[in-house]
Amino acid sequence: MPRVACIGECMLELSGADKSAMTLSYGGDTLNTAVYLARLDVEVDYVTALGDDPYSDWMIEQWRNEGVGTDLVVRAKGRVPGFYAIQTDDSGERQFFYWREQAPARDLLDFEEFNGLADGLLSFDWIYLSGITLSIYSVDQRERLLGLLDTVRSRGGKVMFDTNYRPRGWPSAAGARETMTKFLTRTDLALPTLDDDRQIFGDRDAEGCAARLHAAGVSEVVVKMDAEGCLVSEAGAATWVAAIERPNPRDTTGAGDSFNAGYLAARLEGLDGATAAGRAHSLAGNVIMHPGAIMPREAMPGGNQ
Repeated sequence: MPRVACIGECMLELSGADKSAMTLSYGGDTLNTAVYLARLDVEVDYVTALGDDPYSDWMIEQWRNEGVGTDLVVRAKGRVPGFYAIQTDDSGERQFFYWREQAPARDLLDFEEFNGLADGLLSFDWIYLSGITLSIYSVDQRERLLGLLDTVRSRGGKVMFDTNYRPRGWPSAAGARETMTKFLTRTDLALPTLDDDRQIFGDRDAEGCAARLHAAGVSEVVVKMDAEGCLVSEAGAATWVAAIERPNPRDTTGAGDSFNAGYLAARLEGLDGATAAGRAHSLAGNVIMHPGAIMPREAMPGGNQ
């Protein structure tokens, strides 16, 4: 069975329209994808750094209960994880507020334990990371990560990347563009959101976005366009796949992350890109009808509960 490692930052999450009755959970774009991959019966591990506090213990326990492997999580003594709050409007659109400057995940590649983790990552079939993952690392850390991806790919592993651009995490769009371009040259499957890549790269449409990514060496591209669906592009052919309409979404947090999980899981089953995108839209369509980044297990479509 193919194994997937998701690299990034997970934080404690507070969500809810009423500030006096907010719900405590956890989230992070690559962690959200890892949870949904596990629910879709993919063997997945999460790679990050947490503290040695009770909240970190709780998150580890929750991930294990979801079926996500935690052997590649560094536990930093005397540290605590970051957290964020989500406010949603009447249409389900959200606004994030972060407290994460001292989060141990930012130092992941600097911990002595990471050398052992890096060796372990060489046995995985897929490595998944995002633009948010890259935004929390220093220039030196990113260079070490690039070297790791080169080694993984030289041994037959593949890289999945979602640009997932959050401007406040970068000093400038130009800096994000330069960094992400380096990682895209090591990417086998890219799942950008068109609105993000318009801001970073100036792409005018999904076809132009896909063409740029193919020119960078990415063999398979899925350009997400929220309610408009997505464009699946590979091997010289492109297919539009419509999204599943969901009136009055409750919370769009985690929709793209779940789409990525649904797509990769279906591709690992051997399904073609268009069918995989349909599966991914179905999952994301369910996610936006529930609060928070990770919906209840019983809401998973297709019997994956």
